[in-house]
Amino acid sequence: MSDTLAQTDLPTRIPSLADLLGFARAVAADPSLVGRLELHPTERSWLRIEGPEGSEAWIIGWPPGSETGWHDHGGSSGAFVTASGALSELSLGVPIPTDGWRSLELAEGVDRQRDLPEGKGRSFGAHHVHQVINPSDGEHAVSVHCYYPPLPKMRRYLRNGDVLRLSLVEIPEEW
Repeated sequence: MSDTLAQTDLPTRIPSLADLLGFARAVAADPSLVGRLELHPTERSWLRIEGPEGSEAWIIGWPPGSETGWHDHGGSSGAFVTASGALSELSLGVPIPTDGWRSLELAEGVDRQRDLPEGKGRSFGAHHVHQVINPSDGEHAVSVHCYYPPLPKMRRYLRNGDVLRLSLVEIPEEW
């Protein structure tokens, strides 16, 4: 492949966290886009869409009580916005290295909790570990997520008190 061709395949610029969050907000506010997602009564559902500047985006449906488990985004930065319903995010208030460890003992005071009702969202950097939950007993939630670079993998963790253990690494073909 020539250098010229390789350069034209790259995005014109890298999207900022504000770009990712702005895109997620715009999609979350567009009922025609969000309405393309078919909701499943008991399992999370998702629809991949193109994000800005070479990023990837997802519209995700959350049945009542569903959650992601603790995970990271393989070194990608991201943002998400609740389009309908409400979500809750549990996260670690310190950056976690993405590679080179299997178990970490977390210091006291690193846990964060954030409620994200309809229209609210957040962005995060490449070393973010979190768990997202639909706390409702009876209402679906829908959210829009955007990541750059596109997710190379996701690491899933088990948490027991203050110990976080790597349990699984997934690649895009496995989603």
